[in-house]
Amino acid sequence: SNVRATYHFYNPAQNNWDLNRVSAYCSTWDANKPVAWRQQYGWTAFCGPAGPRGQASCGRCLRVTNTYTGTQATVRIVDQCSNGGLDLDAGVFRQLDTNGRGNAQGHLIVNYQFVNC
Repeated sequence: SNVRATYHFYNPAQNNWDLNRVSAYCSTWDANKPVAWRQQYGWTAFCGPAGPRGQASCGRCLRVTNTYTGTQATVRIVDQCSNGGLDLDAGVFRQLDTNGRGNAQGHLIVNYQFVNC
């Protein structure tokens, strides 16, 4: 899919995994899910070119691959964005950015695939 992935400071642990506290779009539907559900995967906003948008994407999971290094992570969609790709939690971004290139450029180029979670 070769989409741009930027990063956002959701700081889920510091915010008690509270989707309302971080003003995530999906909080309307997912804020009352069990804490274990909210902690299970890193968070992302989704606005990619392929796949469901808005409420239909909330709570779904993506396998995200750094196209440069092949590093992968599974993330849960908790928010929406407008960059045409993903806006990953900074912790997930760092996990995928194994060579530091994303930090230097301010974004990664990734592929994503919807997966069961």
